[in-house]
Amino acid sequence: MATGLREGMADIARQGLLQTQEAKLETRNKKNSLYIGIPKEISFQENRIALTPLSVALLVNNGHRVVLESGAGTAANFSDTEYAEQGAKIAYNKKEVFDADILVKIAPPMLEEIEMMHKGQTLISSLQTGTLKQDYLKALMHKKINALCFENLRDEGNVLSVVRAMSEIVGSTSILIAAEYLSNVTGGKGLMLGGFTGVPPTEIVILGAGTVGEYAARTALALGAEVKVFDSSIYRLRRLQNNLGSRVFTSVMQPIVLNKAIVTCDVVIGAIRASHGRSPCIVMEETVARMKPHSVVIDVSIDQGGCFETSEVTNHTNPVFRKYDVIHYCVPNIASRVPRTASYALTNIFAPILLDIGEFGGLMNMVWNNPGIREALYIYQGNCTNKDLADMFNLPFKDLELLVVSNQ
Repeated sequence: MATGLREGMADIARQGLLQTQEAKLETRNKKNSLYIGIPKEISFQENRIALTPLSVALLVNNGHRVVLESGAGTAANFSDTEYAEQGAKIAYNKKEVFDADILVKIAPPMLEEIEMMHKGQTLISSLQTGTLKQDYLKALMHKKINALCFENLRDEGNVLSVVRAMSEIVGSTSILIAAEYLSNVTGGKGLMLGGFTGVPPTEIVILGAGTVGEYAARTALALGAEVKVFDSSIYRLRRLQNNLGSRVFTSVMQPIVLNKAIVTCDVVIGAIRASHGRSPCIVMEETVARMKPHSVVIDVSIDQGGCFETSEVTNHTNPVFRKYDVIHYCVPNIASRVPRTASYALTNIFAPILLDIGEFGGLMNMVWNNPGIREALYIYQGNCTNKDLADMFNLPFKDLELLVVSNQ
């Protein structure tokens, strides 16, 4: 009964939104001058930055102000001078950056950073649900922050734009990492990844036919390697073959076929993702123990627990370890290995969103004109508007549409 009543109220709210749509379109002409802050990332080995100097120039030329914490772009090889030349104000005090109306970050802010935020501020950052704690959400809600997580941002094609872009980068980079650790210089077996006339090609097994798996396969094939892709979904395997435009060995997850491929290959890329919770553990320790000496395992799924039983989290400083004489690379944030490229990919997504916020005259006007952004809004004026998060941490959930109507 309560569910039916709530659905009825939501329908009334939607009708109210439709009735006031004309007023929303009128406000679009009232452009807002945004005050955007870009703080320096303090999360461990987070080297990316949300906006590049040229994107800052675009925002400044459209009448917006950008303040950047000194050194924020250094890890991605963007200097303070480059930002200053494009119109950004360089701040040497972190508090000055956190006074901005909109904060754009990569990693979620730490609790000490949330303390510096002010009431009604807009935050655009990742959410990282795998490591999320209730204290973080409550701190944002207490400050009445409007928070968007970029993992949930969807483009006009209904694609998770940031997730897709980072997955493409990680897929391609994983093969380049494999090439590095097959080299004799890093203690590998001394193989060149790929092959040429008269020499058998390197054998690569890819677990998972999603975006990471597709771009790993694309890069490996371009280098001349022999590629085998395994996935539990026939649909994903068929889509991968269609996207690659060529026939490649594919198989469902049949243990006998999979184990045989792994113990004879040179490289295994683990790219199995879970929609909720831990990624499934596909490769057991006994299989890894039978792999050829100096073979390479790259567990891209390590941020969700990993899909190899022998995986342990590593970092960019000490990225590999050996177990059963097999080289394991288990760094969670592979995109930070190529932060400049990743930053260019991110800025292509964030800059248009910021421009739209200004064009539509504010965050909420833009949100209601863009369903893909609406899904990413998980806190609005201190209220949790994401039901999954509310259920996960037993927090009160507020329907975003009802909240907007009640505030009109």
